[in-house]
Amino acid sequence: MDQFSNFMKDFWNDEEGLETIEILLILAVLISIALLFKDRITSWANKLFDQVDKQLPGS
Repeated sequence: MDQFSNFMKDFWNDEEGLETIEILLILAVLISIALLFKDRITSWANKLFDQVDKQLPGS
């Protein structure tokens, strides 16, 4: 039982790979937000490109 408790303490204190998990969680949140607001982001980008097209010479 002592071996198991030592293993669990070491496992709990081991921080190897935590940065990877944090990055994956941040990416998951960003992707979720992008999917939720996909229509708004698309319309905003289209408006932005339309404004740029109007400002280009020869348009």
